[in-house]
Amino acid sequence: MVACTNATAAQAPSPRLSPVRADTAALRHKLDSLVDAHHGIIGYSIIDIDNGVRMSRRGDETFPTASLIKVPILVTVYDLVAKGQLSLSDPLTVLRIDQVPGSGVLQYMHNGMTLTVEDAAWLMITLSDNTATNILLDRIIIRRVWAKMDSLGLHNTKVHSKTFLRNSSVAMDSSVKYGLGVTTPNEMSRLFELLALGKAVNPASDSAMLHMLEHNENDEKLQRFVYGARAAHKSGETDQVRTECSLFYLRNRVVVCALSKENKDTRYAIDTEAHVTIARMGEAIVNAWGGVPPDQ
Repeated sequence: MVACTNATAAQAPSPRLSPVRADTAALRHKLDSLVDAHHGIIGYSIIDIDNGVRMSRRGDETFPTASLIKVPILVTVYDLVAKGQLSLSDPLTVLRIDQVPGSGVLQYMHNGMTLTVEDAAWLMITLSDNTATNILLDRIIIRRVWAKMDSLGLHNTKVHSKTFLRNSSVAMDSSVKYGLGVTTPNEMSRLFELLALGKAVNPASDSAMLHMLEHNENDEKLQRFVYGARAAHKSGETDQVRTECSLFYLRNRVVVCALSKENKDTRYAIDTEAHVTIARMGEAIVNAWGGVPPDQ
């Protein structure tokens, strides 16, 4: 309950600073110059929630999500809790057969470890834990994520399978093409907007989810060059895919989603081209809305 209270206070922009209007023409020129120079394909979608400004490039084009799809999974978990079909305190047991590689720590824990649904959600978001994601998907069922996204009008946003378990896919052709999940820049930015407005599930649940997203430990992309900026965010990456969506708490609440695919630089390093390009985009966007507020 404390987490929800703290998160609710964080949803609004600073009460001491009035919203600003960004020079969107100059910003679009800057962003497009970064995207045009990039060796790969980047789509972006930006929403100024407080002024109603929207801008995008390849906004309705489908992109692989990588671990960004864990946000729709989180929203579905909280939706089921709100409906009384699931409890955050329900126990989950981690068995050796559940443990998968990649990001996270549960892969290293002992066989038979017990945690709660809420514990698994925190691990999935803050550490992008793949094993936590899989045991949540086992509990909620993949198709329920599809149904929840459809109910929000996000018809192209889908999770295909459990992580590192392609044979669990419920849509094999799309899974082969996109990997773990698929979305569009506009749909994922809309999901973050709904969270900010308390309309993804309900205000209390959305605040709790944003509180989790604020504690995401990966700051290599949109947040990299804007030190001190408060943001509720989630990223994802595979060899040719780097993605991130962020709700920045600036003078305005600004949602930014940047999704890339077919990247030529496939290294897993902080200076990978896609990381740097997306980081420069984040820097330009934050500066366009007045920079990091002094009270942060």
